[in-house]
Parts: sequence; structure tokens; C-alpha cells
Amino acid sequence: MDSSLILSNILNPPVLFFFIGLSAVFLKSDLEIPQPLPKLFSLYLLFAIGFKGGHEIHESGINGEIALTLIAAILLAAIVPIYCFFILRLKLDAYNAAAVAASYGSISAVTFVTATSFLEQQGMNNYGGHMVAALALMESPAIIIGLILVRLFTKSKESKENSDDNFTWTEVLREAFLNGSVFLLLGSLVVGIITSENGWQSLEVFTGEIFYGMLTFFLLDMGIVAAKRIEALKKSGSFIIGFSILMPVFNALIGIFIAKAIGMSVPNALLFTVLTASASYIAVPAAMRMTVPEANPSLYISMALALTFPFNIIIGIPVYLAIINRVWG
Repeated sequence: MDSSLILSNILNPPVLFFFIGLSAVFLKSDLEIPQPLPKLFSLYLLFAIGFKGGHEIHESGINGEIALTLIAAILLAAIVPIYCFFILRLKLDAYNAAAVAASYGSISAVTFVTATSFLEQQGMNNYGGHMVAALALMESPAIIIGLILVRLFTKSKESKENSDDNFTWTEVLREAFLNGSVFLLLGSLVVGIITSENGWQSLEVFTGEIFYGMLTFFLLDMGIVAAKRIEALKKSGSFIIGFSILMPVFNALIGIFIAKAIGMSVPNALLFTVLTASASYIAVPAAMRMTVPEANPSLYISMALALTFPFNIIIGIPVYLAIINRVWG
């Protein structure tokens, strides 16, 4: 593998600011991003990537490859939590295994955005807007499968009584499909499609020129938050740490195989692979905390945010691209 890819990714300003956030905590600096700015950065990134994706879908239209990509994305989001669950059951109870499995079946929008930044840095910005639709579609299935796994594998009378009191499918489906991140992403995608070129030109300064500045500040905050979460993982043992690193790599290899079978271009293949390799630390935890209170949030949030997220944005993205370049010839 060309080591210059990893170096190029590390020297990308948003990634460097992620390191600054990590360092601030390790060196006990008082640096912090005041609330509610991190939430604003997150909403902005979802809006910008969704709007741009909608514009590009309008420009390119829908074809067989796009349809296959979206179907594959939904199927993966439903299948990944199942085998993750049974692996995690070797060490965890059903509640925690289901919550972690749902996180790894879903996606990280910020990892996806970082991958688009990396592609543009490499001069490979010809990825399709439909990848944003894949991003949006992969949030909800993993949540639903995770909750089904809880229902199937918690059979005690006490758990059933708690389940009957706290668990309603209406709330589950509402959280899966109408949580803020998915709703804004899909809404921005639709607006981008409807307004086409006129809409893009009117918002290009806002969605384009300041995009990387907002991403940089967001990753600075993510570095601070991730460093604070690392402490919680020290008590989890080598199994949890190994899962947080090896499972994204395994899922990435599956994503690369599917991307090759569908015939995706290299940029689209990387984004699809990043979606399969990432883990949710926003949408899924919000759903799990509401519907599976028995699961430990410090476990599934820390795994996704403190280990899998840094691994993907620092090492994973350039490694996945190197593999794709090799496979694609």
C-alpha cells in the first residue's frame, strides 16, 4: 500500500484538528467547544451533504447501478447487526450486544463527510450524489434489527414485563425514521433534487465554501469527546477493543466486494465501503437509550466514538482506498 495515502489523510486539516482535540484532553488543557455549537456543526454538515447529494442526483438521474447500491445499503444495514450480535454475545449480555450491534450496523455521517473531504483532496470528487441517499437509508434498519434482537433474546419474565411497559413499536419506528439526523438529511436531499441548479447556485457559498471550516471545528470537538471516552473503555477488556477495530475492517472488506460486484467507480466504492465500516454514535445511541435502558451507553457510545471513529478517519479511509485501487486494478 502507498503510505503516502495515509500521510495525505493525516495531513488533512480537519483530521489534524481532531488530533488537537485529542491532545487537549490528554494534556489537560481547558480547550472546549461551547454548547450548543457542536450540535449546530452536526446539523450543518447533514444539511450540506444532503443538499449537495440531492443536486447531484438531479444532475445524474437514476440508473441500475444506483438502484443496486441503495438496495445493497439497506440489506447490509439489516444484516450486519445480526452477525455482530452473535459475536458480541460471546462476552456481553443480550441488551448490550444488541445495542452495540445496532451501532455497527448503522453509519457515521461524519466519517462519510471526512471521506468525501479525503476524496476531494485526492482530486477524486466525481462521486455520485446517490451515496448520500445510501447514507440516509442505512440509519434506520440497524435500529429496528437491534430492537428485534432484544425482543427475541431477552426471554425472562422480568424482561418481558419491562419490555411491555417501556417498548412500543410506534415509538421505535418514530425514532428510527424521524430522528433529527435522518429527517434533516432526507429533507435536504429532497430539496436539492427539487431545486436543482437554481437552488445549488443560491446556496453554493453556504454549502460549499465554508463546509470544510465547519467540518474542521466539528472534528476538533469530536477529538475532545473521543479522548474523554477512552477512559471508559479501559475497563472493557481486549475483546471489546479488538471488536471495535477488527469489525470495521471486516465490514469494509464486505463493502468492497459488493461495490466491485455492482461495478461502482472508485470514489463511490470508497464511500460505500466507509458506510459499511463506520458505526453510529449519534442516531443509534439516541434510539437505544430510549428503548433499551438496560444497555450501558458508555459501552456502545465509547466503542463507536473513541475507537472505531478515530480508526476510520485516520487509518481506515486511506487503507480502504488503497485496497480498492488494488482490486480495481
